[in-house]
Amino acid sequence: MSKFFTSIRLALRNLYGNKLRTALSLLGIVIGVTSVILILSLGNGLRNFIVAQVESFGTDIVQIEVKVPNTAHISSENAGAMAGGTQITTLKLDEIEEVAKLANLGAWYAGILGQQIVTYEDENEQTFIFGVTSGMMEADKGAELEKGSFLLEEDNRDLKQVAVLGSKTKELFFPNDDAVGKSIKIGKSKYKVIGVIKERSSAGGFDMNEVIYIPLGTLQSKIMGINHVQFAIFKIKNMNIVDQTMEEIRAAMRDKHDIEYDNEQDKKDGIDDDFAVMSIAEAKEILDKVFKIINALLLALASISLVVGGVGIMNVMYVAVTERTQEIGLRKAVGARNRDVLWQFIFEAIFLTLLGGIVGIIFGIILSEIGTYIIAQYGYNVIFAVDSNSVLIAVGFSMITGVIFGFYPAKRASQLTPSEALRKE
Repeated sequence: MSKFFTSIRLALRNLYGNKLRTALSLLGIVIGVTSVILILSLGNGLRNFIVAQVESFGTDIVQIEVKVPNTAHISSENAGAMAGGTQITTLKLDEIEEVAKLANLGAWYAGILGQQIVTYEDENEQTFIFGVTSGMMEADKGAELEKGSFLLEEDNRDLKQVAVLGSKTKELFFPNDDAVGKSIKIGKSKYKVIGVIKERSSAGGFDMNEVIYIPLGTLQSKIMGINHVQFAIFKIKNMNIVDQTMEEIRAAMRDKHDIEYDNEQDKKDGIDDDFAVMSIAEAKEILDKVFKIINALLLALASISLVVGGVGIMNVMYVAVTERTQEIGLRKAVGARNRDVLWQFIFEAIFLTLLGGIVGIIFGIILSEIGTYIIAQYGYNVIFAVDSNSVLIAVGFSMITGVIFGFYPAKRASQLTPSEALRKE
């Protein structure tokens, strides 16, 4: 046991006696561990931010949205087609109204998003116009009125030219005035402002505060000249049977669209569907999977710097073995065994990587806090928190790197014979 502690003492003495070399060899490990901490905290922060945005609509909702036929809902083909401007015009309001009659569905609303030039006095801006039905305030947990009233069912039915402003849109056009009761121009037509929505969180990078809400029918008929919708959202009464309810929705929609399947697997995949049904719970699961893959890829890239740091440690250990050949010979001459010398040099590598890991963790935490502060200045509530898993992974990587890259030089040192070591100048 005393020889074991002697190996530790000698390892620490050598590291302390060569401060500059120790500091330089630490640098690669510090950079690697800091990178791992930052990447994991960044991934966790972004995941939590996006999940919070999704949950801001409520955790008890199911959504129907359009999908490109012959593609999977969560696929690059579907996403690419939508981003490329593919229009699916088969989802209609009367179908949504029929689906809403299912027993386990509560409040609901349908919608479509467009853009128009909006004008008030000297202010002239290209603005998102959100056409929705009257149930949005009840179905959307994140929507809350600040002033006035929201759209009514008769507004949609009678194609009324009324509008409700998001908080930022209100500040843009009416920074110092009460917007309710005023009129704005959407395109070339006047719309009376009847309400203002309180500031709310963004959704998937889309700022819901920068929109103007108008009746769905008005947007369809008077602005866009269409008769379809892009999505519909339903509140679920009993979440215990949400999967069954989603299957009922799919069955109802397939019946409306005359979609039939020859086998159960095709039916389960829903490849031929021109719509998709998804719950918030499913969206969260998908986000978790996506971020796990992204984190793993980024972690692999960050680990390269740890490998580079490990190579640096191996070089330092080779130099140490060469410089201290006579010391090794003297230790062996007075009774030190091969494993005593082996452990001495392994301990040096372990202490190097452990110290580098601790310094890297400290830098990672500091930089994560700085990142959180900086992004908060831009109005985003993203917290780059460093959790215990990040610390364990970073320290584990650094320790493994130290042992792997320190073993061979240590093994080489332990195999020197006393006579061979003492003969070397």
